[in-house]
Formats: sequence, structure tokens, C-alpha cells
Amino acid sequence: MIKKCLFPVAGYGTRFLPATKAMPKEMLPIVNKPLVQYGVEEAIEAGLVDIGMVTGRGKRAIADHFDVSYELEHQIAGSDKEEYLACIRDVMEKADFSFTRQQEMRGLGDAILQGRRLIGDEAFGVVLSDDLCLVDEGDGVMAQMVALYKQFRCSIVAIQEVPDHLIHKFGVIKGEQIKDGLYQVSDMVEKPSLEDAPSNLAIIGRYILTPDIFEIIENTPPGKNGELQITDALLTQAKNGCVMAYKFKGRRFDCGSVEGFVEATNYVYENIYSK
Repeated sequence: MIKKCLFPVAGYGTRFLPATKAMPKEMLPIVNKPLVQYGVEEAIEAGLVDIGMVTGRGKRAIADHFDVSYELEHQIAGSDKEEYLACIRDVMEKADFSFTRQQEMRGLGDAILQGRRLIGDEAFGVVLSDDLCLVDEGDGVMAQMVALYKQFRCSIVAIQEVPDHLIHKFGVIKGEQIKDGLYQVSDMVEKPSLEDAPSNLAIIGRYILTPDIFEIIENTPPGKNGELQITDALLTQAKNGCVMAYKFKGRRFDCGSVEGFVEATNYVYENIYSK
């Protein structure tokens, strides 16, 4: 079914300066693993083992992380420190990685479009590693969405309810509830004011997209801030076909913000790492 997952990882991470001046924000660690590795592990759990990374300048550390480090591994071979590499070795054995560059920051829609050469003509997942999604038990968020795709065979976005004061930070959907937690999208607005928001159901960084999205993005004019917005392309797709919105089971941490990053670090340390 779906085997490929795209990771747009070209952003500058300005909210974490100066830490991200020379280090990709996706490599910031939540305890002992970088953010992007959590996302890749979630994709692998869902069966998405062909991982495509849309990177940019100064992002070589991401590719190096998912590659062999001969000198390091030689130095710790046979020691008790070798076990610390077990989880990343497992990821590298289970997944294949490919990379392309987004030369100019023109929005998430453009980043996804740049990944077309890695995806081809098939449905695929998208993970924004800034959004760390954890579940206490059961399937991860991408696995939940893959199961829905098998049923509906259309694009799916993950959503959650957000408080009024945060509405302006998200793409927000309007839709008909098909069943508990699942909506057929009829409208989407990118970062609306509270007065213009069609609901409090906000899109977070997990998508399953059908391949026609690439042509739709190509024909979508720049939107807010002069960027190509994936929300605008998905709205076209919803009006001409079908897009589902899924209120996922699990907990999301906004690791694109310092507050969310600290909250995620504390949660992982107390509930996962220390056990």
C-alpha cells in the first residue's frame, strides 16, 4: 500500500537561535534522540520504510545521522556504550533514505512539491518533525492514518482541537463529521483570525497525500506570506474530490516552540526514558 514518507526538513529553526545557527532544528534532542528520529520511527511503525528528506543548506547532519559513523563506531565497539546506538542502527536497517534540496524557502506546499522526484506517482505520508506525536498504547499516529487510507483511498490530514488564542497559528478545517473523530473536509483556512476560523479543528504535522496533490500544488498561486500553502492545495483537492480530517489518538507536542520543546523533553524523560 503506502511505503513512502516525506520529511520537509529545510526550515531555519529561527525560534531556537543561536542553537540552530549551525545545527538543524530537526537534530535538537528530546532527551537522547533527535526530533527527526522520532518521526522516522513513527513512519517505520506504520510501514512507511522509504524515507524521503527535503533538506536545505546547512542540513548535512541529518543525512549523517542516518548513516554509518565508522570512526565513532570503531571507538566504542565492544564497550557498554555501543548499546546507545542500538535504536538508530535499527532505524537504518529497516528504512531506506533519499534526499533532495529545497533551494528557497517558499512554504510547505513547495517543500512537498520538491519531494515529487523522491515519491513518484503514489500515495505517501508526510511528517513534520516539529510536531512530536506520542501515544501511550496502541498504534502511532501515522499507523492510525494508514489504516484510514486503506478504507477511504483519499488524502487525510491529522487534526486536533486547539484553544481560541492559538487558532491563528494553524490551518483550520470545516467539515461534516462522518463518524466519531473523522470529518469530510469542505473548507480550510490557513492561519485565520479567530473571527474567520471555521472551527477549532486545526491541522497538525501529519498527512497522507494522494499523488495528484503535486499537480494541484503546481497550479496553486502563492497564498499567505507569498508562500505555497499545502492548505490551499488540499482545499482544491477537497472541492474536486475528497479529503478526510482525522482527530488522532495520542498527544502532540509543538517542538517548534521553546515551551513545547521543554514540555516534550520533560514528558519523554519522565514517561519513556526513565522507565
